[in-house]
Amino acid sequence: MPAQAPEVVLASGSPRRRELLTLLGVTFRVQISGEDEDSAETDPHRLAAELAALKGRSVAALNPGALVIAADTVVAVDGVLLAKPTDAAQNADFLRQLSGRTHGVFTGVSVFMGGHERTEVARTDVTFRTLSDTEIDHYAQSGEGLDKAGGYGVQGLGQALVSRIDGEFSNVVGFPMSLVIGLLRAHGVPVWGAVQEAAPA
Repeated sequence: MPAQAPEVVLASGSPRRRELLTLLGVTFRVQISGEDEDSAETDPHRLAAELAALKGRSVAALNPGALVIAADTVVAVDGVLLAKPTDAAQNADFLRQLSGRTHGVFTGVSVFMGGHERTEVARTDVTFRTLSDTEIDHYAQSGEGLDKAGGYGVQGLGQALVSRIDGEFSNVVGFPMSLVIGLLRAHGVPVWGAVQEAAPA
């Protein structure tokens, strides 16, 4: 008789992550960690992993019997980290830095269960068109990028800013589906209604 799948807790308030996890057919509830995202780490790969683990660890401590999944997305261009802009002016500044250039999007995903934790990081490279001042100002004033790392949302109006994506699109949205599916199935969580059978040894 197969073991019962664990309860899943998403340690993120992101509506995009909730939507993508729902699309996978996973039943879950949301519990936001509230952890401070400040860090002295400057490497985007390590920072994404650190922040995802930090968020998940605090929620896992409150839900010892559940599988807790957390994620954090970091954007970097030429070694400069671009967090969530505080206002339209800073959003416009971010877009000027990204205009006509390629930047990296790093999403750390952490899974906690039974006192064990596992964190992986996905990377996608995104290239922006060369943007005019009018385009930059229009997008910044739309407000779409204010709650997003790097100051844009590729699933919305922001897709018009992009000329090329190298890697997983869902990673740019903030929840790399292939990585998430692998982590969930490895812990016995049904994805699309079934748990993937383990490969023969």
